[in-house]
Amino acid sequence: MHWKQLRRLSTALLAIGLISAGLTPATALAAPVDLARGKAIEASSVTQNYVAANANDGNIGSYWESAGYPATLTVKLGSNADLESVVVKLNPDPIWGPRTQSIQVLGREQAAGGFSSLRERADYQFSPAGNQNSITIPVTGRAADLRLQFFGNTGAPGGQVGEIQVIGTPVPNPDLTVSTVSWSPASPSETDPITLTAQVRNIGSAPAGATTVNFSLGGAVVGSAPVGALAAGGTASVSVNAGTRAVGSYQVSALVDPANTIVEQNDANNGLTAPNQLAVGQAPGPDLEVLGVTSNPTSPAVGAQVSFAVQLRNRGTSAAGNTVTRLAVGGTTLNTPTGPIAAGAEATVAVSGTWTASSGGATITATADATGVLTETNENNNSLARAIVVGRGAAVPYVEYEAEAARYQGQLLTADPLRTFGHTNFATESSGRQSVRLNSTGQFVEFTSAKAANSIVVRNSIPDAPGGGGIEATISLYVNDSFVRKLTLSSRHSWLYGNSDGPESLTNNPQADARRLFDESHALLANSYPPGTRFKLQRDAGDSAQFYIIDLIDLEQVAPAASQPAGCTSITNYGAVPNDGNDDTDAIQRAVTDDQNGVIGCVWIPAGQWRQEKKILTDDPHNRGQYNQVGISNVTIRGAGMWHSQLYTLTQPHLATGGLNHPHEGNFGFDIDKNTQISDIAIFGSGRIRGGDGNAEGGVGLNGRFGTGTKISNVWIEHANVGVWVGRDFDNIPELWGPGDGLEFSGMRIRNTYADGINFTNGTRNSTVFNSSFRTTGDDALAVWANKYVKNQAVDIAHDNKFLNNTIQLPWRANGIAVYGGYGNRIENNLVYDTMNYPGIMLATDHDPLPFSGQTLIANNALHRCGGVFWGEAQEFGAITLFPQNLPIPGVVIRDTEVLDSTYDGIQFKTGGGEMPNVAITNVRIDKSNNGAGILAMGGARGSATLTGVTITNSAKGNIVREPGSSFVINGG
Repeated sequence: MHWKQLRRLSTALLAIGLISAGLTPATALAAPVDLARGKAIEASSVTQNYVAANANDGNIGSYWESAGYPATLTVKLGSNADLESVVVKLNPDPIWGPRTQSIQVLGREQAAGGFSSLRERADYQFSPAGNQNSITIPVTGRAADLRLQFFGNTGAPGGQVGEIQVIGTPVPNPDLTVSTVSWSPASPSETDPITLTAQVRNIGSAPAGATTVNFSLGGAVVGSAPVGALAAGGTASVSVNAGTRAVGSYQVSALVDPANTIVEQNDANNGLTAPNQLAVGQAPGPDLEVLGVTSNPTSPAVGAQVSFAVQLRNRGTSAAGNTVTRLAVGGTTLNTPTGPIAAGAEATVAVSGTWTASSGGATITATADATGVLTETNENNNSLARAIVVGRGAAVPYVEYEAEAARYQGQLLTADPLRTFGHTNFATESSGRQSVRLNSTGQFVEFTSAKAANSIVVRNSIPDAPGGGGIEATISLYVNDSFVRKLTLSSRHSWLYGNSDGPESLTNNPQADARRLFDESHALLANSYPPGTRFKLQRDAGDSAQFYIIDLIDLEQVAPAASQPAGCTSITNYGAVPNDGNDDTDAIQRAVTDDQNGVIGCVWIPAGQWRQEKKILTDDPHNRGQYNQVGISNVTIRGAGMWHSQLYTLTQPHLATGGLNHPHEGNFGFDIDKNTQISDIAIFGSGRIRGGDGNAEGGVGLNGRFGTGTKISNVWIEHANVGVWVGRDFDNIPELWGPGDGLEFSGMRIRNTYADGINFTNGTRNSTVFNSSFRTTGDDALAVWANKYVKNQAVDIAHDNKFLNNTIQLPWRANGIAVYGGYGNRIENNLVYDTMNYPGIMLATDHDPLPFSGQTLIANNALHRCGGVFWGEAQEFGAITLFPQNLPIPGVVIRDTEVLDSTYDGIQFKTGGGEMPNVAITNVRIDKSNNGAGILAMGGARGSATLTGVTITNSAKGNIVREPGSSFVINGG
């Protein structure tokens, strides 16, 4: 039963009880009662999880505690009451020793703007043995809000309340309720207009002024109706036309006085949800819909002939006759005659003709009944679109432009031959190992666009603040030599210091050696500019940073904000307000909880900046463990686009008060348990370091068990510790454990993290990251980690995961792509550029994984300028490295791959305690291993590799090198 129904029932039962005692509700108001129980309550501060709601939850074992003094605890009574006393209780258990609290009592009358004193400050003694830790403060006055102000507590560093009772008598006020909700027709079909009706009643003791009633279907407001003034006891009937609805079941609710313009005795009973759902049936007739589109090959090369198949279903009640199925892709339109499809049947249409794959990729749109010969019960579900990627890497919607390839006036920075990292080496951390430094006024970098654009992203570096913590500074944007606007650049999330390679051993405190020097700034522009436009970043007189280093820009034509989909309910319905700087977490959480509970069908995050300071999750009713680690399930969250619907946090996650989640997971983003779809939003964190050094860790954008049925698409995550961490250890609430299975991530844009981009762990299987981009991650951009913290180590092994058509740039720590154990995992069609210190792709058995088995496939990838030195600059890593630290790595296939301009070796077989038997390397080109060999077997490497069609050129230390002592066997050439 919905909570509003419960409250309505409670009100009815109370009235029955009063009448049986010979009292009417109005006359019963004369009896003083506790007015605080269950009412809204808030505090000026809290310590840990000792939140304000603990103080009037009816449980003396829970309590509120403030973070220092002075502090306030305010109970919102709803409307005026004549007060007699305030009772403050603490747990009477003797473990709560005697203490004295200094308290003032204040009140606010419902028409007043502020509080006045009802009882001046005094000291009150609490004693378990004396007064059972309960004191009563007599007060006289009329108030709608009651506030306690604390000035001291001899028993704790903050004010404490186990339970507060406010004793008084409500004064006459109206009280509006909705007594019934109904609809007509009683059993509509999807083509029938629906009328919603509500009975509104004033059960209060005074007249109510005119107001409105909002009607909702599936949680979305579908109309409002005026309701006139009502005398005490009066009723009125109001209706709205809700139009037609798609087939399905809808919760129907009505809310009177939604803006709270009328002061009432109880604002919590203004709504009613009908006990039964409105069922919309299917209208008679055919109805075709597209279920899916497949292509062959799935990731074609440029120039390949691609064929398609479209999966159709007739969800209607009668057969669909002859139609035409249309497939449009990259300017090509293919029409295919389609025969009859019976009611409820499915059919696969082999599309006539093929498409010649063009560079970059395209959108495939399949349409059923494309010529409109059928009269269908729903004409809005005939199309389906999805991306197809051609060649390697992601088909990103922006064009990237390198500063060194642009026109500039400034200093060109170029990396040294070893691409030295970690000693404030700007060029090493630059894309292509080059960037442009602007030292003086008038210097600039100018880019000429190849495509239309209305947005810009600038990868840049400006100085840190002298004491750390970063600065902000502007740079001037000119378009075709005309000034457009100032862009704000920031170093608040860059500049980590220290010469240690330990993941949590760096600091934000300035010193000689620095790394993670670059960050990004982005802006939507007021106008769209055509191809051939010149975008200039210029240092003008008012641009005050000591220097500006420009690495690259992205120019993108961003589509307008999407409209709210049918069936989705906006977070604004729950009180969220865009762009106001206030925390919207509670509104977002309530919307997600209602979706999870079936109250609404989908959560809509409109265009705007929405502040989020707590993780969105499921409150654990059993309070298992120190931290709440129960994720959301059966939820759909949609936004207007990653450039438009943006969540952001300002508070350092570890320091956020009232947070429920584990510190390393942070207090932003979403905790997911299963069957969750999130699309077209951005999640911007506030991280500045990976652990340590003041607990400023950024947390995780998306984390949890993930389970089955989860799909994440077009989500931008930035300044997190980790973008996405898939999996939880089995011993973390064992009854909820389950691995991620069949997960889909696509169109992800993960930037500037302090650790991993996306990590599949804890037995994740059958899951995919596709067509996504990663830049400046602080650990593996993509990883499969078959860790041992699972239910059954013989079964729960990470397997059959796929990293397909992704673009990875500039990981400043660890790998582009890594696999640690498992079987059947595939790394295909990816582009990896400019790793600082580790391989572009690595298979390894460090991190104590479950064993490798079966096959691990590395195919059709290209690696540019990968590899480097790490761990005290003592270990050199190849662009592709196999590292069997303590377990073997069997079944490796490397094929159809290019390894170009590696810092050290092209392919490296590393010394370890395990073997690498029967590695198959086919059709691989290795060119320009700058400081190493084409293929290197280290002295302690064991195993064998067979080379077929391998070409190696321009290697500094030889094409194929086996170090002395190595037993590794290399066959073929």
